[in-house]
Amino acid sequence: MMNATGLKKIMREAASFAMHFAHGGLLVAGIIVTAFLFAYVGSAESHERGLQDLGGMIAEGRAYKTASSSSEPVASASGVRTTVEYLSRKYRVAAAAIEPLVLAAQTAGERAGLDPMLLIAVMAIESGFNPIAESPMGAQGLMQVIPRFHQDKLDAMPGNNNLLDPVVNIQVGALVLNEYIRRTGSLEAGLQLYAGAVSDDEGVYAAKVLAEKQRIESAAKRGRQGSA
Repeated sequence: MMNATGLKKIMREAASFAMHFAHGGLLVAGIIVTAFLFAYVGSAESHERGLQDLGGMIAEGRAYKTASSSSEPVASASGVRTTVEYLSRKYRVAAAAIEPLVLAAQTAGERAGLDPMLLIAVMAIESGFNPIAESPMGAQGLMQVIPRFHQDKLDAMPGNNNLLDPVVNIQVGALVLNEYIRRTGSLEAGLQLYAGAVSDDEGVYAAKVLAEKQRIESAAKRGRQGSA
């Protein structure tokens, strides 16, 4: 058996080894922690710089947006409100139902290069702002578009080509009218072609649309003047 002196020696050596290992482990741990802190500080500085850069980009974007939107809108809020009120009274349709149609006409008009008031006037004459109107000839919706004649424009609509959807109907109708005006060379002739009334030498349909357009514009003008 091992005597007491030998056992004590072994225990002292084991304790010394353990202390040495613990010291080395703490040193390694310290190195790791230090490296981690340096990496963290560097990452934090990089993150801060990134945030500053992002802030600058946002500020530049806001400045660009402000500069690009400094021009007058298609119609002022007061003009839209007065237009909606006029149409609601005349065609006996709730203002809440008319307003999104007026706004959709603004968007479609900008895209097609047409006066939004012209599109609103066409809707007024064609359907009286009834989004589910359908004629015996198969014309559908607000602007009474006949789908079989304009399938190409319907297919170009992203995700939805239902002519009973008011937004789709207005967009397709605007494209059709724009094409007819370019084809015939004049607004009046384009309107007559849109209505299928090219044989009408007096241009009754075009005159009706343009007269309604003038009335709508007068209503919008009164609204802008009233808010000035």
